[in-house]
Amino acid sequence: MARNEQVRRQIQAVKKQAREASQKSSLRIPKLKECKFHRGDKGRRNEPVPETMIFLTEGDSAAGTLEKCRNVDTQAIFALKGKPMNCFGEQFEKVYRNDELLFIMQALNIENDLDNLRYDKIVIATDADVDGMHIRNLLITYFLSYFEALVLSGHLFVLETPLYRVRIKRDKPIYCYSDAERDRAVAELGKNAEITRFKGLGEISPDDFGEFIGEEMRLLPVTLEHSRDIGDILEFYMGNNTPDRRDYIMSNLEVKDYE
Repeated sequence: MARNEQVRRQIQAVKKQAREASQKSSLRIPKLKECKFHRGDKGRRNEPVPETMIFLTEGDSAAGTLEKCRNVDTQAIFALKGKPMNCFGEQFEKVYRNDELLFIMQALNIENDLDNLRYDKIVIATDADVDGMHIRNLLITYFLSYFEALVLSGHLFVLETPLYRVRIKRDKPIYCYSDAERDRAVAELGKNAEITRFKGLGEISPDDFGEFIGEEMRLLPVTLEHSRDIGDILEFYMGNNTPDRRDYIMSNLEVKDYE
């Protein structure tokens, strides 16, 4: 609670900067591809709108693919320029001066509170490699540091993306999210199965991408059991305790035998 109060005081201290920044941008947020409806809106014929979401994507390539296959009514896209700043331990004023993090705040409409949050789900969509995992951690750190209520109330997710596509010629493909799923798909389809390894979101075709941001989309919720754990968790994973993290990694490292 004390940490939340400190953050709130910092936010109040930069209200003037917030107003100036909003006026300057006039809510024309670079790299944001909007959807038609937002959280709490009424849809066509005054019917409730299905859950809305915004994808925070890794670069323009992935955003371009997503834009071609998304549901324009309910799925928005914000393309990150690269790795966002590590805001752990930083004053809110410095975070506010970071254009990219400011744009995310404005896109979500959470500068003052969460009452007017514009999307039901905030979905981190990065490659399943080391750089992508790092970007995930940086974004999760950002939200936990300054908008922990958004996380604790269940609005933050990570998009699971398949590692493989397995199919026979033009038959409907099977998308596999692990080596074990790939092996089961190959066993099901037989020796003539064609295996495609996805190297990054930007290399996935819109047809394929559309398959796993639709009804079969897999989202991992970012959850914590207790808010009191947040400070310790961030300190361990994002602080300056490199030796402790190295010892943890070496103690828990699993090496697979691929022979």
